[in-house]
Amino acid sequence: MPELPEVEPVKRIAEPLVLGRKILGVDLNPDFRQVLVGPNGVDAAATLPGMVITSLNRRGKYLIANLDPGWHLIMHLRMTGRLLVVDSGLEPLRFQHMAIHLDNGTDLRFADQRKFGRVQLALTDDVKALNARLGVEPLTLGFTPFRLGEMFAGRKAPVKSLLLNQHMVAGLGNIYVDEALFRAGIHPQISAGQLNQILLMALVEAIKHVLKTAIRNQGTTFSSFENPYGEKGRNAEYLRVYGKHGQPCPRCGYELERLIVGGRGTTVCALCQPRVY
Repeated sequence: MPELPEVEPVKRIAEPLVLGRKILGVDLNPDFRQVLVGPNGVDAAATLPGMVITSLNRRGKYLIANLDPGWHLIMHLRMTGRLLVVDSGLEPLRFQHMAIHLDNGTDLRFADQRKFGRVQLALTDDVKALNARLGVEPLTLGFTPFRLGEMFAGRKAPVKSLLLNQHMVAGLGNIYVDEALFRAGIHPQISAGQLNQILLMALVEAIKHVLKTAIRNQGTTFSSFENPYGEKGRNAEYLRVYGKHGQPCPRCGYELERLIVGGRGTTVCALCQPRVY
């Protein structure tokens, strides 16, 4: 599933390609027209033509295109969504469900094999509501050990479960939580409220490190993720533990274990990430 380090490169690459472009029209796959929805029964495909893309933002795992006059497109890639900018004359992509035609001869196209992704034509109040329900952005100055400690105080839930909670920290998913907990030496099943200030500092540093590294490598591609140029992410080769249970720990050589934490497959080194501190 695309997480923050996958969505951020999409934003950075797509923004200069679509900024200032007027929308000429929208084509939807007749078998999956619900990929694009509007508020209160508004026909989004009929409403978009004539609008201009003024900016592109990311919030957690969401991509938000701000439009003139006063509308927004909230895009969520979910598990297998892809957002590409291609020449309008190009044949439809595999699993393509939407094409937004721009005034410079290019298309913003949305493809999704599993049909979980969605594009929502939204009002400003809808964007405000999205911002309100999402937690702190982990690459901002506001994401500090003190802030994380406040969120974890008194919480008995496993630290991994809370890090995956988008209401607490926006944009983290299974891949980068496993990687960050390993880097910080924290067991994913330990109660979040047990973490002391030293461990909180290590965790914040680890989260920022793994996210920045993944962004530099254009995200992690295991199957379908691509950036707007159609290029796959290169970060899989930099992952240290995620999905590598049964292999030696890259730090100590002990065999990595697979656990289930909050219903999610989890890779951990029992020696480098002890459950008791």
